[in-house]
Amino acid sequence: MTPKLLTTLRDYTPALLRADVLAGVTVAMVALPLSIAIAIASGADPSTGLTTAIVGGILISALGGSRVQIGGPTGAFIVVVYGIIADHGHGGLVLATLMAGAILMVAGYLRAGSLVRHIPEPVIHGFTIGIAIIIATSQVKDLLGLTPGDVPGEFLEKLHVLWGARDTLNGMALLVGLGCMALIVALRRAAPRFPGLIVAVGAASALVALAALPVDTLGARYGALPATLPMPALPELSVSQMIALLPSACIIAFLAGVESLLSASVADRMIGGNYRPNAEVIAGGAANIGSAVFGGLPATGAIARTATNVRAGGKTPVAGIVHALTILLVMLLAAPLAGYFAMPALAGLLILTAWNMAEPHKWRSYLALPRADRALLLLTLVLTVLTDLTVAIGVGVALGLALRLARRDVPPAKWEPPDR
Repeated sequence: MTPKLLTTLRDYTPALLRADVLAGVTVAMVALPLSIAIAIASGADPSTGLTTAIVGGILISALGGSRVQIGGPTGAFIVVVYGIIADHGHGGLVLATLMAGAILMVAGYLRAGSLVRHIPEPVIHGFTIGIAIIIATSQVKDLLGLTPGDVPGEFLEKLHVLWGARDTLNGMALLVGLGCMALIVALRRAAPRFPGLIVAVGAASALVALAALPVDTLGARYGALPATLPMPALPELSVSQMIALLPSACIIAFLAGVESLLSASVADRMIGGNYRPNAEVIAGGAANIGSAVFGGLPATGAIARTATNVRAGGKTPVAGIVHALTILLVMLLAAPLAGYFAMPALAGLLILTAWNMAEPHKWRSYLALPRADRALLLLTLVLTVLTDLTVAIGVGVALGLALRLARRDVPPAKWEPPDR
């Protein structure tokens, strides 16, 4: 359970520090607009995304079991966070995140980190694609500049409302959003190590501001971002609310644990490392508790940002800490500039994030899965989109484990009539 930071600092050198600082600053430029966009899509204040990236990022890197893991808010939480805020307000989200952190801490100390390998892969793929679909549809409004009024959270009703508002399409907003998406893709292919996200969103937003285009901006909708972190405070605790939020807290803990361990596993394959799963789970628990205390969102290891860190040359958890401190420095010195971010540009960024989450390059391989696995993936996907994650994950994991037991050819139990 020893954090990797303590291990790597024993032989730390100035060369490692230079590599970590450069990588940390690069990742921060990627994480900055993404954290704001995730917070907006979750129905939260934009500043909560930055708070989560700072507090959660520091704790995951300082206490985690991976050399290169980058922590913060991720798209996987958007659906569940949006639902909690809609039903219980931001205070309910903070309490659920705090409870999830406690659950992860207990799970880590009980050495439950290795259990993630028992979660059926079709379930993980199914709810990930489902979440990606929900995220993408939630951004259609801003990408097209539609003005439908209140947009419901239910998937089918949302599609109906968006279709009804098609006459309010803002062509200029669509052009800005598509242009930002094209620039992100071009920069990602031409210079994978370059922080193309902040450049693309910044360029699109600068065009909107300088040309005075009729496009909604972050500042116009939400006001100026605060230039400091909020003061730490505990949420109001009540037994009734904790019971009501327990299912949501369990889902947050599940998603945080799974995504963080998957991200660390992917990073290990990139660097040839060997992460410590239980330390990673404990770090996730501490990060969610810390984020909740500062009023932030759920935090976990972020696969895309972790991969960016590796490609940028990050070597130790110091890079993750530098990433968080860089975002804090930008927040302290340049928070007003974020108000110029164009909403269609942020929407385009999130739609590309959803596309990457869905991993379309793997779809062909899913067709080669056994029929039962394909059915399980599709069922989890449909339940995620049309019901909620609690139902989707519960049903998917239960059916997946039942399939796994059936494939082991467990001999049937020998039932004998009771002697009565």
